[in-house]
Amino acid sequence: MKITWLGHAGFRIEIEDQVLLIDPWLTGNPLFPEDSRDTAIKGATAILLTHGHGDHIGDTLPIAKKLNIPVLGIYDLMSFWEEKEGIQVVGFNKGGTVKQGQVAITMVNAVHSSSMRGPNAPVYCGAEAGFMIAGEGHTIYLTGDTDVMSDMKIFNDLHKPDIGILCAGGHFTMDMRRASYAAKTFFNFTTVIPCHYRTFPILEQSAELMKEELQGVDVIEPQVMVPIAL
Repeated sequence: MKITWLGHAGFRIEIEDQVLLIDPWLTGNPLFPEDSRDTAIKGATAILLTHGHGDHIGDTLPIAKKLNIPVLGIYDLMSFWEEKEGIQVVGFNKGGTVKQGQVAITMVNAVHSSSMRGPNAPVYCGAEAGFMIAGEGHTIYLTGDTDVMSDMKIFNDLHKPDIGILCAGGHFTMDMRRASYAAKTFFNFTTVIPCHYRTFPILEQSAELMKEELQGVDVIEPQVMVPIAL
């Protein structure tokens, strides 16, 4: 398995027979080098979208159309895009599990908001979500944008994820302290990768606090376009 950070909340996950792009905001992402675009999306088989904010939708539509691959996400937005944009979609909802090749993907709850800009006001995009991604003997918990929530205990009881990709930048999501609390209170991760940080000055810039808080866990500060092999 290889997990590659695309900056902010975006990832490329190579697992089983799949290459999954998560929230692929590439154009305009301050951390993403534009000349790496072709490498980042090469061979992608599907896109997973956690919610409708622009820093997550990003390049989803142009990539889906260029590569002719499905977008997996909340039913409301997926059904809208299927009709209006003519792309392949897999629309499902929280608690639902779908198979993408040999990979099982379960949508789980998140606590955030989900909208995109409209001509006069924000447009509702369905609910925000996270994902459990299972394959190669591992389960990845991708939080999406969220705060700590007691639901996380249920997620661990049902899925037992060993890898956590946790939003941890603060202001819009959990910060490092809250994400660390969630990790050690509800989960038994062996590996944690923070995200949704460093992008802007308003967000946290370091995961040192998380490393201090999660003794015995391999906390990996990702570098953009540098694969993490697990």
